[in-house]
Amino acid sequence: MSNYKHLIFAMMALIGLSSLAMASAEKQPFYKAGEYGLTADQFAEFPLPLGYYDKKLNEDGKIDLGETLSYRSKQQNGFNLVASIIFVCAILHTFLAGFFVNMAHHHQEVHEVRIKKEGRTACAKPQDDAKDDVSFKAQALHFLGEVEVIFGLWVAALVISIYYFFGFLGEGLDGFLDGYHQVQLYFGSDVNFIEPVFVVIIMAIAATRPVVRFAERVIGSIARLFGGGPAAWWISIITIAPILGSFITEPAAMTIAAMLLGKRFFDKNPPANFAYATLGLLFVNISVGGTLTHFAAPPVLMIANTWNFGLDYMFLNFGLKAVVGILIANTIYFFIYKKHFKALAEENGRANHRPLWADREDSIPFFVTFVHMAFLAWTVLNAHDPPLFILGFIFFLGFTQTTGHHQNEVSMKSPLLVGFFLAGLVIHGKCQSWWIEPLITSIDNRYILMIGSTVLTAFNDNAAITYLASQAPGLSIGAKYAILAGAVTGGGLTVIANAPNPAGQSILGKYFKGGVVPFKLMKAALIPTVIMGACFMLIPSKGMTEDPLENVEHHDKHAEDTHDAEHTDVTHGASHDDHSGQSH
Repeated sequence: MSNYKHLIFAMMALIGLSSLAMASAEKQPFYKAGEYGLTADQFAEFPLPLGYYDKKLNEDGKIDLGETLSYRSKQQNGFNLVASIIFVCAILHTFLAGFFVNMAHHHQEVHEVRIKKEGRTACAKPQDDAKDDVSFKAQALHFLGEVEVIFGLWVAALVISIYYFFGFLGEGLDGFLDGYHQVQLYFGSDVNFIEPVFVVIIMAIAATRPVVRFAERVIGSIARLFGGGPAAWWISIITIAPILGSFITEPAAMTIAAMLLGKRFFDKNPPANFAYATLGLLFVNISVGGTLTHFAAPPVLMIANTWNFGLDYMFLNFGLKAVVGILIANTIYFFIYKKHFKALAEENGRANHRPLWADREDSIPFFVTFVHMAFLAWTVLNAHDPPLFILGFIFFLGFTQTTGHHQNEVSMKSPLLVGFFLAGLVIHGKCQSWWIEPLITSIDNRYILMIGSTVLTAFNDNAAITYLASQAPGLSIGAKYAILAGAVTGGGLTVIANAPNPAGQSILGKYFKGGVVPFKLMKAALIPTVIMGACFMLIPSKGMTEDPLENVEHHDKHAEDTHDAEHTDVTHGASHDDHSGQSH
């Protein structure tokens, strides 16, 4: 564990030093806040602000989608188009990850036979701590098959394109420093890495033994009401954990749910189709389960303030419908795969192997659990303030060291890989606004808009979809509702659709031979996705037609009118008194 601590402390130190360096550097924004509709300064030349583009309208005065996309794709010498092609390549790469993993296994097997024949294994070497010779080809292919690193890998291609379009193009080698400067400004000032860092820390805390054991006791008390068998645990975890995400954030809920499902379900070797169905259902449930509040789900956070979608609005118009959808989808999947639960129970009865230290069932003192939950709460409450939750995490690591016999190793591999995945996604995603925004705003029918938002979410982060929609002026409440409904509904279709999904795949991916196949995941998530979409769009609620933002604007207008009237009365009274005094 000390090695991981050294890594974390080094990471925190680098973050702190880089923050100080950036704060001390004098940088001038290329586009200032307020220009072209920007809400904050933008320092890099790219991507162009949405307000910069000319509007391309047809004869009816509506957006001409084809002309708009053609016009925008050619801006900045075609950088927009190249950045999106790179993004599409990264998405296609995720669908081919299993192919690279299988190739890696093949080359590794060939390599092991070769080194054994040539005497290059660890046993054949004279040193006590010798290691087998490594196959570079097998390791490289395995690296290319790691879903969590794919978007980060394709960031390299994006960086090269930035150097070309904003450095070398027109200036040749003399533009090298200009290209580097643009990369520095984009990565250091324009891209927000708070969410990836937050997910790394919340995953690490939520996966600790005291937190998982506490969640297991809470969910287990519900499971025992239904007999405590595999079926009871399955339905309890897949129902309660997603709803819990509305209060402890979706990444934390995903981590806890994945850990418990691994222990109570996936360890029992369910059939492949049942395993995919559970994973797809989990992803969809987590995506919609965070909508009972306005602070737990990333796509909701992006629009909560701008659209005034507060706690009461989210609970009444999204949260209750999400709970109904979760219950319906879970019930349908339960009866579809009901016959497999008996085999899982028999598998559990045959398991008599010696338990691992990490799976020990000895009790954990209440104080230790309470401190862990306090650190978890601190991280959630300060989710938008990295210095606070990073500092809290450093103290948390110290506490785990002092209570080591009640802990398992604080594993950082999965959280760091997930953080790397999300960082790569936000880097690419910021350059996709040029085509996503007109697609969203060009659709009038709310049902088609909801379906379009769902489909777009499958191939982009759902938080990016809602953020771009929040930048579009004049959206009706029907459009706002449909976009958010589609974003949370489609959050389980792919790994990249919702920020917590990589955390779930990182924990549960080992149970799928050759890794999680994207097409099988999408197929498994399709039924619950349709159910959730139907619940959001067919169950009526006031928030579908009444805009909470209009109520605020009306209240502000009324307050302003009242203030003006009072001011007029005071002024009139003062004038009357002056006039009366002059008369006397």
